[in-house]
Amino acid sequence: MNEPKNVAKSARVEGTVELDANEDLHVRPATLIAQCAQKFTSSISIVRDSDEVNGKSAMELLMLAAGSGTNLIIRAEGPDAEEAVAALVALVERGFRDP
Repeated sequence: MNEPKNVAKSARVEGTVELDANEDLHVRPATLIAQCAQKFTSSISIVRDSDEVNGKSAMELLMLAAGSGTNLIIRAEGPDAEEAVAALVALVERGFRDP
């Protein structure tokens, strides 16, 4: 029997971050998160409390109305999920500044 070759593994990965005391999730940070998320093929969602939105959409991210000190869960599922979550967590942890 032939085994499938080069089949991408699909992983689900989560990370939790807290928005900096000086940073709300307004237009600029939402845009930076969406731009970063769009670099990955995995599906990415951002969760605040019981609200979950598409992490690749700045408009949906703004609907979370996340203020400073808010905890967000970053979820990714797909072949590059680990890299996606790591990149997004790093972006938030450095206050949306360039590396």
